[in-house]
Amino acid sequence: MSATPSTAAFAFAAVGSTVPRLDEALAAAAAGALDEIGGHADLAVVLISAGHGEAIRPALEGLSAVLPVEALLGATAEGILVGGAEHESGPAVAVWLARMPGAEIVPFALAHERTPDGGTFVGWPVVLEQAWPEGAGVLLVADPFSFPVESFIARLADDQPRAPIVGGMASAGRRPGGNVLLVGGQSFDRGAVGVVIGGGARIRPVVSQGCRPIGRPLVVTRCEENLVLELGGRPALERLREIYATLDDADRALVRGALHLGRVASEYQDSFAQGDFLVRNVVGADADSGAIAIGDVVRLGQTVQFHVRDAASAHADLGSLLDRAAATPRPAGALVFTCNGRGSRLFPRPDHDAALVQEKLGPIAAAGFFAQGEIGPIGQRNCLHGFTASIALVGPA
Repeated sequence: MSATPSTAAFAFAAVGSTVPRLDEALAAAAAGALDEIGGHADLAVVLISAGHGEAIRPALEGLSAVLPVEALLGATAEGILVGGAEHESGPAVAVWLARMPGAEIVPFALAHERTPDGGTFVGWPVVLEQAWPEGAGVLLVADPFSFPVESFIARLADDQPRAPIVGGMASAGRRPGGNVLLVGGQSFDRGAVGVVIGGGARIRPVVSQGCRPIGRPLVVTRCEENLVLELGGRPALERLREIYATLDDADRALVRGALHLGRVASEYQDSFAQGDFLVRNVVGADADSGAIAIGDVVRLGQTVQFHVRDAASAHADLGSLLDRAAATPRPAGALVFTCNGRGSRLFPRPDHDAALVQEKLGPIAAAGFFAQGEIGPIGQRNCLHGFTASIALVGPA
């Protein structure tokens, strides 16, 4: 565990490059970021797009010579975000640097191994087995083919229930072994890498699921695993039809093609608003039984509400959450993990999430990538999401 000296102010930098030669792109981005931050950083996150192909792994393994930073993370992705721009295809790199006086920073690389008693996570630094920093949060990048992130989230909920986890699933690979992850000077094609940050620094999550509620909250009165059989004592599908009848044509179209069900993250509330729900896909319905199937397990007595998603809803949701973040002490650094189903696949104009972060919080040193699954808390519970923008705002405690 390293505690950075407290003589300098917090500072962040994010510089990108789309130069086709990867060594030249990394050198230029690293030099620019180091110059911007004043030559000293405690943490570096380097992101490389899949467009750089086979040159990626050797370039990542040589990064420690280019970036003299004690804590160094790297990952590959389908597309890269840096500043207010999103590079959804083609070659691109981003170098994000942080100087955080008084912060405790612990990088790690984890693997999941099967044992006779079940799976276990190996690779935790010894210092974390002894104690975690005060106010610790986790930045995590995982390989979707080899790392069961939901099991990891459940494990950390037992061991460190107050630690937020923000990150994403690497998205450069289309098959096992296709992603490259880096911590320090060592690269991996499986598992997960990350950093624990605490002490004098904090990770403040912003998690936008991009949905808005329709109808009203209802209580699950009969269910079975992922099947919602009754809501408020009546068949779930009957309740949905009632809501559908009250909608305009545009929302009816969304119900037919982009329907979701949210369950409240905390039942200890008198009322529920947008952002209080963990949203999951509706995957099917049965007209005979009136059951609705969702992509999650439901429990008797949970409060749920139907949601829809479209570009306008996603824009409004992220904008509202960023406005709220701007009302607190304004952060100077951000890491953005946005779904590869967002970007130009969802929004009518390019650069949406990156540009909105700058509009609401800028100028801010921001970098990130298009993920194959996003990690972030809803309420006090860390979750794996889809179609979400999960943002780690980093600043003083």
